[in-house]
Amino acid sequence: MGLVSDEMRAGVGSVIDWEVSFPVAASDIRRWMIAIYYPDPPPRRFWDETTAPGGIVAPEEFNPFAWMVAERRKPVIAPLARDTDWIEKFIGITGPGLRNQINGGTEATYGVPMRPGDVIRSETRLVDYQEKTGRMGPMLISVTEAVWTNQVGERVRVERQTAIRY
Repeated sequence: MGLVSDEMRAGVGSVIDWEVSFPVAASDIRRWMIAIYYPDPPPRRFWDETTAPGGIVAPEEFNPFAWMVAERRKPVIAPLARDTDWIEKFIGITGPGLRNQINGGTEATYGVPMRPGDVIRSETRLVDYQEKTGRMGPMLISVTEAVWTNQVGERVRVERQTAIRY
């Protein structure tokens, strides 16, 4: 099909994006859980320091980047809003120029829980390109992987996302 150029193939494995959170605050975890469980009260382990050794923990789906980030990588080429070539622009290469993109799914695995005081770093890499033919013609499937680690390098979360462009 020819959607994946040599330049794009060479970009597989590149860091697309990275960001660093502000320190996780106990009040961030509590507010997150109040919103998630409303109108029911959240489980005590998410808000009461006396329930577990080491104090409260964040739930696996907690996102320390939800409000703002302390640091973020700037893209090599700034993508436009709804730019289907955003992956390639972030690493400074030419994308395929396809018009549409849909979410092909997300898989997540979890490691150590986040706790108050943790500073989380997320690093997203381009993992793979696959070309397929769909009912609407040629499709490009792009897979990225974001690895979240805490300040001591322990894995908190690994997310694999699939984007389908056509």
